[in-house]
Amino acid sequence: MTAPTVQPVTRLIDQPRVDHYAVAARDPNPIHRETPEAYAGPFGRPVAHGMLVLALMSEAMTNAFGEAWERGGSLKVRWRQPALVPVEVTARATLRSESDGVATYDLICEDAAGEALLTGTASVRLA
Repeated sequence: MTAPTVQPVTRLIDQPRVDHYAVAARDPNPIHRETPEAYAGPFGRPVAHGMLVLALMSEAMTNAFGEAWERGGSLKVRWRQPALVPVEVTARATLRSESDGVATYDLICEDAAGEALLTGTASVRLA
């Protein structure tokens, strides 16, 4: 199998999405909600959970690799800046190398202005 092109995934992360995730993750941190603490905090408004941003990258890799990604894909990322709600995020993966049956991709999740929210690498064994 040749390493496929990974199609970008773009999604709006708005306050209702953040609120739903907070309930599902049992994360009551007020910095993620429309609270006085969030508006008084260092960013002046709510911040999306990092996992909401990272999930877009996993979705892009799943779309490209399916079960191969689910069985053995790996991510190594670094958050670069907070995703301030609301934010449109695009996850992109660019093939870096293909060697010994493993494809490695450079990753970026960026906001609509092109600012990096997270960067990293993904690796997956090719079937």
